Amino acid sequence: MIEVVSQVESFAIENNVMSMEALVLQIGELSSVVPDYLKKIYPMAAEGTMLENTRLEIEIIPGNARCKACSQVYNLLQENGKCPQCGSEQKELLSGREFFIKEIVCYDTDEIDNKNKGV
Repeated sequence: MIEVVSQVESFAIENNVMSMEALVLQIGELSSVVPDYLKKIYPMAAEGTMLENTRLEIEIIPGNARCKACSQVYNLLQENGKCPQCGSEQKELLSGREFFIKEIVCYDTDEIDNKNKGV
């Protein structure tokens, strides 16, 4: 998580971002990343950085697969790894192992100035 905070902070500095409201991550439900753990450690990882007072939002990407036998697309966890249409366990993983920085919600300096002036 410290690496994510560092990357976001570097991006903010390079792009003259003065204030951030939120960091949005996308995490695949089949990845080894545990969203609840990230939520707990985020305040510590962000402490003393530009992200210190930002909120962390996490979006879960479903673990989907395509059956190699019948081409049905299904959620691996919901279907226990078996195609709900034909019962095959032969599959192609389509999504679910991702870990992305999706969005950094921030304001430009004009927006901050206008907010402070009540505009």
